[in-house]
Amino acid sequence: MPETNRSADRPGAAPANPPGSVDARFTLAAERTVLAWVRTALGFIAGGVAIVYVAPSESSEWLDATIGVLMVVVGAAIAVTGGYRWRRTMTVLRDGGDMPGPSAVLLVVAAIVVVSVFVATAILVTQT
Repeated sequence: MPETNRSADRPGAAPANPPGSVDARFTLAAERTVLAWVRTALGFIAGGVAIVYVAPSESSEWLDATIGVLMVVVGAAIAVTGGYRWRRTMTVLRDGGDMPGPSAVLLVVAAIVVVSVFVATAILVTQT
């Protein structure tokens, strides 16, 4: 027989979860997720800085600068998107409603593909 919470059955007992409270497991999972978004954003920003300052090529400085700035902008957008999704998730967990959909994740995947194409183009241009 599955175990149930009987505190609601006893008169005067406090409810198991007060109204408006969120299970700590879900709160911590949402926090881990936003930290993953932040790590991804920092990776993009660090990559953009590295392209511009650590490994610039003399033959195509404009291309390095363009890709570097693009990566920093994408990194900033990922950080903002992650923070926004975290706030939405916490609001939904507290108040109810629909969880955020996958559109932001698909945008991050698209940004990674675009940046990868630009980096591959830069490698080909500097090799010739």
